[in-house]
Amino acid sequence: MTSAPARPATWFITGASRGFGRLWSEAALERGDRVAATARDISTLAPLVDRFGESVLPVALDVTDRAGAVAAVRDTARRFGSLDVVVNNAGYGHFGAVEELTEAELRDQLETNFFGAVWVTQAALPIMRAQGSGHILQVTSEGGVRAFPGIGAYHASKWALEGLSDSLAQETAAFGIHITCVEPGPYRTGWLDVGARQSAALPAYARLRDTPMTFDTGDPEATKAAILRVVDADPPPRRVFFGKCLDNVRRDYTDRLAEWDRWQPLALAAFGDT
Repeated sequence: MTSAPARPATWFITGASRGFGRLWSEAALERGDRVAATARDISTLAPLVDRFGESVLPVALDVTDRAGAVAAVRDTARRFGSLDVVVNNAGYGHFGAVEELTEAELRDQLETNFFGAVWVTQAALPIMRAQGSGHILQVTSEGGVRAFPGIGAYHASKWALEGLSDSLAQETAAFGIHITCVEPGPYRTGWLDVGARQSAALPAYARLRDTPMTFDTGDPEATKAAILRVVDADPPPRRVFFGKCLDNVRRDYTDRLAEWDRWQPLALAAFGDT
């Protein structure tokens, strides 16, 4: 069930310079909501300000800066008088087999994709608790519930955010705060071309890199209407896929359940006598 908001909502969207963050900022603004749009390079937000004026609060933010995230969220609530929707979208993909990952590469991936979302979420929660409402959207991706070879660091960051968000949803329900994990599949956002990082290659994994993965990619413009439906839903979903993900996810989880069932006698034997 969905319903239009009774008043303009205030959104805080990270990673609004391009891709989903930019499109969803436009979707909110086009219907009359207010948006604090963040980017590391604030100049990339100029087109939003030119088009939507004072409905946009451009914010220079690196989400790994915890103090900066807290200040940005608080400034948004002061500027617009509320904080209704937070979209933790900022992130990037790191490519490399697990053996190829350096400590710095893995930590950097987690700092942005996981800890950055945690810092923004923690900053938003006191404000939302005080007003008795709010909706936090964690952009995790299909890669938050299944995995592919060669992007283990990325999966680690997204699976971590999924698990944290499951706990968070149970903790905040009594305060009227909803949590949704938005799980997009492949889209034509240029995600692979801008911001993606790559570990130094080991020859042993050449076959992995030389085997191309092909995907049916979606039109990112189509997600604008979809994200509004998620935000307006009452109640909103805990998890929602964007794109053609579900069949593959269902196959993965069916296989997983079948394996657990096969090994259930051992699980019970490991429990001991009751």
